[in-house]
Amino acid sequence: MEELKVILEKFAQSGWDLIAVPSKEYLEGSVTKEHLIKAIEQADRECGSCGCEFDPLYKRCIELKELL
Repeated sequence: MEELKVILEKFAQSGWDLIAVPSKEYLEGSVTKEHLIKAIEQADRECGSCGCEFDPLYKRCIELKELL
């Protein structure tokens, strides 16, 4: 669970509203896990192979979604 929290904190600080807002809200307890997963899956579709530092984090977060 700590790994997932670190990833979500990184997303929350990314500046990209698609993942930053739902990640921050999830960490604060104000959105559902389903909402967060949808946002991360969308981010992976849009940016998951661009070569940025977040590419592997989207995939790892999706793998860990059962821990949410």
